[in-house]
Amino acid sequence: MVSSSQAAGELLASLLPAGARVLITGGASLAQEIELAGLVPVRSESEEPVAVVQGFHPDLGWKDLAEAAYVIAGGALWVATNTDMSIPQARGIAPGNGTLVAAVAAATGQRPLVAGKPEAPLFHAAAKRLAADRPLVVGDRLDTDILGGNNAGFATVAVLTGVDTRESILAARTLERPDYLINDLTDLYRPYPVMKSNAGQHRCGAASAVVDGQTVRISGDPGDLDAWRAACSAWWTANPETATASAPVLEWLDH
Repeated sequence: MVSSSQAAGELLASLLPAGARVLITGGASLAQEIELAGLVPVRSESEEPVAVVQGFHPDLGWKDLAEAAYVIAGGALWVATNTDMSIPQARGIAPGNGTLVAAVAAATGQRPLVAGKPEAPLFHAAAKRLAADRPLVVGDRLDTDILGGNNAGFATVAVLTGVDTRESILAARTLERPDYLINDLTDLYRPYPVMKSNAGQHRCGAASAVVDGQTVRISGDPGDLDAWRAACSAWWTANPETATASAPVLEWLDH
């Protein structure tokens, strides 16, 4: 397990000399990770911090954000553990760390370095801990897991057991496209089908797909993931560079 707080500690340690003072805008666990990284956690501007690390804690208040803003406005390095705009709670969806980061950004006109998803430091920290030379990032969200893995330069696999769907993955913008698509984690133990393409036709298993303008014509069963893999290959090849999500019209030839 590697947390965004740990990644923030490693990121700061790579940018600051050992023993540098870092203002903690967050909880005790964040302060502990900064200390473990060889830095000195402090709580006020009067202690002359050279950096600010901001992470989520439910007890953070206006005074904490103001203290961070004062230090950042003075030229300190600013690192955020993550910029998730929302977090699920028992009573519903609540504001996440990203909303608090946005408040400090609005006050200072600055933007932080981000250690957690979808930025690369968290993924590099995890790979380093495993001593992995060919890491594979597995996730159910394109905008955090897959984008983060791609940003880190790692292979990525989208799993269909969470947020994103076959349709949203097919429509994904270039930076959020996974290398692989699986139904669930048990598929990690099965051989991945070989994708073949010839004269505009993309084939995966018994399924195939071709692109005609904004339409993807698919020969296969909508319930067969190979059909969606073929559709992704065809659509992404026809649209290699897209900055926004773009969904094609689907025509199922066999249904």
